Order: sequence, then structure tokens, then C-alpha cells
Amino acid sequence: MDERTEHTGQGNSEGITEEMLHKSAYEIQKEEEEKAYNKKKQNEMSDSIEESVQYWQENDDISPRMSENKYTLQQVLGLGESFDVNMREMVLGGKHVGLLMITGFAKDEILLEVLKRLTYLTPDDVSGHALKSYFECYIPHIQVEKVEKMSAVINKVLTGMSAMFVEGDRSVLIMDTRSYPVRSPEEPSLERVVRGSRDGFTETLLTNVTLVRRRIRDPGLKFEIMQVGRRTQTDVCVVYIDDIVDKVQVDSVREKIQRVDIDGIPAADKQLEEAIINKGWNPFPLVRYSERPDVTASHLLEGRVVIFVDTSPSVMILPTTFFDLCEHAEENRQTALMGTYLRWVRFAGILISLFLLPLWLLMVIDPSIKPMGLDFIGPQENVKLPLILQFLLIELGVDLLRMAAVHTPTPLASAMGLIAAILVGDIAVKTGYFVNEVVLYMAIAAIGMFATPSYELGLANRLVRLVLLVAVAIFKVPGLVVGCTLLILALTVHRSYNSSYLWPFIPFNAKALGNFLFRLPLLENKKRPSFNKTRDNTKMSDDPDGELQKSKKHK
Repeated sequence: MDERTEHTGQGNSEGITEEMLHKSAYEIQKEEEEKAYNKKKQNEMSDSIEESVQYWQENDDISPRMSENKYTLQQVLGLGESFDVNMREMVLGGKHVGLLMITGFAKDEILLEVLKRLTYLTPDDVSGHALKSYFECYIPHIQVEKVEKMSAVINKVLTGMSAMFVEGDRSVLIMDTRSYPVRSPEEPSLERVVRGSRDGFTETLLTNVTLVRRRIRDPGLKFEIMQVGRRTQTDVCVVYIDDIVDKVQVDSVREKIQRVDIDGIPAADKQLEEAIINKGWNPFPLVRYSERPDVTASHLLEGRVVIFVDTSPSVMILPTTFFDLCEHAEENRQTALMGTYLRWVRFAGILISLFLLPLWLLMVIDPSIKPMGLDFIGPQENVKLPLILQFLLIELGVDLLRMAAVHTPTPLASAMGLIAAILVGDIAVKTGYFVNEVVLYMAIAAIGMFATPSYELGLANRLVRLVLLVAVAIFKVPGLVVGCTLLILALTVHRSYNSSYLWPFIPFNAKALGNFLFRLPLLENKKRPSFNKTRDNTKMSDDPDGELQKSKKHK
């Protein structure tokens, strides 16, 4: 009895030991596999989706096995980790199907209509090639395409499309079911007009394209789309009118965009500008930004190239000139005479913002150069701070006021402006730190800067004004002369896509300069700007009265 019991006990202990040893070996194997997987995941240094797909499955093909495709999507796209990446698996027509989507982009109504049609299918309705049957017969949607690369599928899904995987097939159906978060077009805050359209660009590329297409119903209007950024894959669209634009310029723009090799451009058009223009430390803008579809359409008709960037409510227009940046849409919404008057007032404001303060400081420092009748110019009392220091402090104060207004809620911005402009300025004058004239002329120069249509040009002019003020304070008349000369030379040297930045002043073109100084009536402005090197430089028809068509009809 004891021997049997002892023997049985030994047998049980041996059995438990073997089971434990077997379990330990299994756990060790699982741990080793998990360590290898974690090491592989940590060692991944892919710069693009294509590299990541090839890292995990050694090729870029779509597997006929759903499980293998899901594994790749888990590693590359975050399926099962990111809550908004969803794959709906079901059986449709006797076939195992997986519908991959980003839930925030998917439009429920379209997907429901597609699934409603497919759920009624039986295995007899689907031929041997199920995906082909779905594509040709049973998906009631317009924008559907076949894709045979896994990286292309992931790229499409990340843009908001939906992908349908079918067990046993090496292709995937891509359906455009996107529904981006979008706001309605509103009037741009920087390009307001008294009369004219109130719609402006939004952050959605398709909406912006449609706003321009609505204004130019020309089959020659081309929209070429490409992606920039290895990680962001931001949509960039190059727009031009095919039979007007200089094709060499279009090819150059396209090539430069395609050569951009960075992680991404989350700041949209501004980062793309720096990547393709390479203007370095030049403060002057070499492209024109616009948030108005009508302004964009006008420049396209002149032969310009326009670049749209998804997520940006503004577009880039190039090439551009210094004089282009001084024009505003309001001038074309008024009569020719009033438009010319408004343009001259705007030009005067820009010149005042540049040269008023340096000239006043020069006449105060060197009274001998004051013209007759202007003896009253200059401070009438002594102050505690030098004039140049007063100007620099007020320039800094205006910049702080501008930035504070941007970051202050709208109901409080007016109150903050009144406090800064009236209370602080008045007390600074009464305490003897500032001169009344310094505050007055600085306010006039600031108004001229804010009247500059291009925000970027206004900031560049402010920097030039500071340099001229310092040059005048140190070198007096030679400082102003040399400063202005260097400014003109710098603007002459810089070019906007092989076009002179000071055209039509340098090189001089009297007729084109007259078109900038005077807002000509519409029917008298018959030529496009020559610096665009357009293929068709005429705006008017060769037969404006239709006599040729009348004679053909008569015959």
C-alpha cells in the first residue's frame, strides 16, 4: 500500500514536472518572439510609407490572405492601436471582405449605400473574380479605382478614402468617400472690399479649386496635384491656363516641388515657399499670397502660376513684382478714375511708411537741409531721450501692440488698443520722454504700413525703415543716400522665378509702368504683362465686333 502510494505520488510529481517544463518552454518561446518583434519595431527607421511596408512584408504587394494584410496594416497604419483606424470585416456574396477607413473622414451615407447593395449578393451573383464583379457591377459609386500596391492603399486611406480588401485577391478597391471638416467660404480679413464677392478660400483644397473653376470655365485651366512631405503627404496643386502660361515656368515650378524632400510641411504654403523659392534672408516676399478667388482668377488670366496647398486658406501667385504687391482688389471694383485715385493714395501710404520718419529725423539732425517754409519741423522742447531711441522704442511698441491685438479676443482688442495708443502715448509725452511729433509721424507711418495690401511687404518695409533710421542717425545725408541706393540694388538683384522684381521700373517699360500707375478701363487694357512671357499675350479677340463670324454666317 505504501509502496503503491509512494509510486503513485512519484508518478504525479513527475507528470506535474513535465507539464511545468512544457509550459515554461512555450512561455520562453513566446517571450523570445515578443522580444524579437519589439526589437524589430524599435529598429524601424522608415522615411516613407513605401519603406515601412517593405520593412514589414519585404515587398509592396497586396497579399491574397486577409490575415497578412491586417498584420501589415497593424504595423504601418496603426490598425488596432489608433482608435480612428477601423476595418469592418464581413461576408459579401460568399467572400470574406474587409473595409478599411479612417472613421473621421468616412462619409456614412455613401458607405451605407454601398454596403446595402452588396449585402443582397449571393455566391451565385459573384463570379470567380469577386473583386472584378464588385467593381464592374455591384458598387453604386462613381469614384472607384483598383490599386495593387499596399503603400498606395495606405496613402489613399490616409487622405480619407475607403479601401475594400477581398480574400484571395491581390488588388484593392479604393472608393472616394471623403468628408473633410470644412467651414463655409467667408470674406478674407486681409483683402476686404466695399463691393464685390464675399467668398474666400478655406482650408479644404477641393473647395478652393471649385471656387476658381466656377470663375474660369476654360478647358485649358489645368490642376496638377502632387504630394509633398514623406510623412505629411500634403496635397499641393499647381494651377495654370495651358494656352496662356509660359510652359518653361510651369515645368520649373513642378520640378522644384517634386524635388522637395523633407518630412512634411505642416505650415502649408509658407514652408513650401521657403522650400522652392530659396530666398534666404531676403525680407521681401517673392510670391504673392491671396485669399480671394477673384484675384486668383485674374492672375491666372494674366498667365501666372498659382499654387494651392491643402489646409491653407491662401494661395501662392508667382512670379510677382514689387508693384504687384502694392495693388488691391478694391481698385478694380471702382471706376477707372476712382481706382487710379485709390491706387495713388495707396502708393503714397507705402512711400510714407518707408521714408517719412528717416526724412524727418534727417531734417531735425541737420536743419540746414530744411526746405523754405518748413522751419516749424522739429521738436520745440527738450526731451530726456535721444530721437533715434524714441523711434526705436515706438517701433517696438507698435510691434507689441500689433501682436497683442492678434492674440487678444476681439471684444477686448479695441479697449486694449485705446489704452495703449491714448493712455500710454499721452503719458509718455507729458512726462517728457517722447516728443509729440515723433508719436505723430510714427502713427502716420504705421497707417501707411497697414494700408499696404501685402502683409509680408508691410513687414519688410518696416525693417527697411528701421535700417534707414539708424543710417540717418549715424551718417546723416550720406546714410540716407547710401541706404536708398542699396535698397534699390537689393530689389533689382532679387528675382521672382527669373522675372525682375522691380519690373516695369527696372528694366524700364513705360507702357507697363503706366498700367500700374493708372487703373485703365477694362476694354483699353488689351495686353497681358510681358514679364510673364505668356504664349498668348492678347486679352482681346482679333475680331471684337464679330465681323468674321457674321460673314461666315452670311455665306
